[in-house]
Formats: sequence, structure tokens, C-alpha cells
Amino acid sequence: MDSIKMNIQHVYDWVEEKDILKQSANAIACNQALYDGDRAGNDFLGWVKLPSSITEEQLRDIEQTSIELRSRCDVVVVIGIGGSYLGARAVIDALSNSFDWLLEKRENPVILYAGNNIGEDYLYELKKYLDKKSFGIINISKSGTTTEPAIAFRLLKELLEEKVGKDEARKRIVAITDASRGALRTLATRENYKTFVIPDDVGGRYSVLTPVGLLPIAVAGINIRKLVAGAANMEEASGPKVSFEYNLPAIYAAIRNELYKRGKKIEILVNYHPKLHYFAEWWKQLYGESEGKENKGIFPAAVDFTTDLHSMGQWIQEGERTIFETVISVKEPNHKVEIPHDDDNLDGLNYLKDKRVDEVNKMAELGTRIAHIDGGVPNLLIEIPELDEESIGQMIYFFEKACGISGYMLGVNPFDQPGVEAYKKNMFALLEKPGYEEATKAIKEKL
Repeated sequence: MDSIKMNIQHVYDWVEEKDILKQSANAIACNQALYDGDRAGNDFLGWVKLPSSITEEQLRDIEQTSIELRSRCDVVVVIGIGGSYLGARAVIDALSNSFDWLLEKRENPVILYAGNNIGEDYLYELKKYLDKKSFGIINISKSGTTTEPAIAFRLLKELLEEKVGKDEARKRIVAITDASRGALRTLATRENYKTFVIPDDVGGRYSVLTPVGLLPIAVAGINIRKLVAGAANMEEASGPKVSFEYNLPAIYAAIRNELYKRGKKIEILVNYHPKLHYFAEWWKQLYGESEGKENKGIFPAAVDFTTDLHSMGQWIQEGERTIFETVISVKEPNHKVEIPHDDDNLDGLNYLKDKRVDEVNKMAELGTRIAHIDGGVPNLLIEIPELDEESIGQMIYFFEKACGISGYMLGVNPFDQPGVEAYKKNMFALLEKPGYEEATKAIKEKL
């Protein structure tokens, strides 16, 4: 299995190698803490050894359930918000045919998403589309009461039962939830839904390698065994006994924190492959929720190049110098397209005749990196061999491990998210939810 690589030479104008090495002991200690469980958030460390601990029985159960859904459904709706859907969508978008969902005849069900917003038009249009489809539901919620997915599930469950009857609907609904508690667990037990457990010691944003991510990914026709194998490869390569100079997540975490100390407050994750858009969305949640607390933390942003070079490119090139870039580069595309000759050459592109499109893309990537470095933007390069299950699995674990290390180096608990509750309290008060009477009175007075 080819491994991902990291090039850090273009941070040395801002952070000298000796300053990075000074952080090696701290980074390794923070990595060790993820295994010892002696720091804040130690009750959410189940993801650390997850890739190597997934059993054959667990994989078979997920695969068999995916076969059942695939046999019954042309469309499967994944209901969840945040980590309950972003990891799955990141992998599915990265590894699926971009236009497969448009085909009349498909090998795999179309995967759609709900419960990640409260858009009335979105839900109306989704229901209208599903009314003419044979569909199923994967409902992902620890409690079953989170507002966005709960609304979506209530609506889609009603639609499914109306279309196929309650008995058949039960066979098309899978609940991924708490082992014993919560509204969704109660409903799943009563209705005899097939269920999978969200481990108590794995937070949502670290859950892509649990059934939360693996079941939707398997339903999409993606090889979850290879995905897990890639993650396990990176788990081994970043273990507590791996020295700093070979431990890529530790190096990445150390560099991020050194750049942050020097006023680089924004990290931009850059990709040159449109299929990686939702991988960046997953990354943004991972780092935003993990590090953004106690008035600390690098702001995670993302761009899709070359598309966003025609929008955000100007700001990145010449805006405030508070940014650094981490570029994901895919070494080899999965397909080959060459630029043809044109006799008229009105577009002036004959100089590119017979060149692969990817060669043009790679030169755009290199040219942009040089321009941004010259413009004062530190630059890290992460190269993956190709867009396949093993590479994506490695990247998932690489960024998870680096996030845990980086959060501890920053001095925060990377496994809680206390700030997420603030909007919910206000929303419930404004909606006059039972139990929020005092909060309703207080917020109305404030308004």
C-alpha cells in the first residue's frame, strides 16, 4: 500500500526547522496522551485504535445490511447532521462517479442527505423526488431528538410508510444510535428496525470509521475493508512509539501550532480535485469543533482550485497575511483524457495538443503554490497516490490523529463542543419549547 506523503519545505521561511523540532517532545507527549487517556476528553478516545480493532463480524454485519438496503432501494437517504453525515459524504463523493446519480440504470443506490438543515424548500423538493422512488432511510442520531435530523426523519418516515406500508418500511429503515438510551433507540426497539450502535467513546466528528460512516459508504458500493485498511496503515504509522521525524500527524500538528503563534490564524485546505469538496467540509468540522474554544484556535477554511482561483484567489494572493495553506494533491487520476488538436485553434490551445488534462491541472497547482509562497503564504503539501479507498482511509486517520495532537498542543479539550449548544438554547426558547419558559421570557425581553 502506497502511503501519503507530506512536503513541509515551504514553511521554513516562516518557521525554522529548529523551531519545529523544539516542539517534537510536546507533540509526542500529546500523541501519547491519546493512548494514556490522562488529559481532558479522555472519555472520547475510542477512535484512536478504532481502525485496527474493527472486527470481521462487524464488517460482515455492515456489508450484509448494505446488501439488504441495496436490494430494496433505488435511493437511500442518510439522515444526520455534522459528524453524523459529513464523513460518509466526504468518502462517498470522493470515490463515486460524479454523474452516476443521473443514470436511469445504476449498480448502486443514489445516496441523498437530509437532516443537515432546516430548509423547508429542500425538504419539500426531497419528498417530491422520493415520492416516485423506491427509497430507504439510514437515520443517524445518538439521541433521536436533535432538531434537524428529527424533523427530517418524522417527515420521511411518514412518507415511506404511506408508500410501502409499515411492515415494508421497517425493513427499509436502519437506525444508528445509542446502545440503550434515547428516543431513537426506543423507537427502533419498538418498530424492530435494524440497528447499529454509535460507540459512547467516539464523538460525531471522529465517527466516520464506525457504522455512522461505514454503512452509508457500503450502501454506495464502496469497499469499506480497503478504507479501514488504509486507516489502520496510518494508525500504525502514527503510533506512540513512532518517532517525531517519521510521525506525519505529529509534524503537521507541530507546524500548525508554530504558524499560529506567528499570527497565521487561518488555515485554508486546498484541493485540485472536485471530488474532494466534501472531504474539506468534513475537515472543517473536525478542526473547527475540536480547536475553536476558549477564544483560541485556527479558523479552518477551504477552497476548490482551480475554480476558486477565479474568486478567492485574489484575496489569498494579496489579502491580509494571516493565512497558511495545506494543499491536498492527488498524484495520479483514475482516468485519462487528452486535449485534442483543432485546425482553427481559435482558443489558442494547440500548444496543449495531446497533453493530459491532469498535466495542465498539475501545472496550475504548482504555479499557484509558487505564486502564493512568493505572496507570503506558508504552504504544506500532502500528496496522496490516487483517489481510492486506501488513500482516503489514510487521510481520514491522518487528520483525526493530527487534530487530537494539535488540540492538546493548543491547550484545549479537542473532544467537546460546548459552544454548539448556545444556538440551540436560543432556538428552543424562541420556539417556546416546553421546559424553556424562563428562557423564552428572557429572550423576548432581550428582543
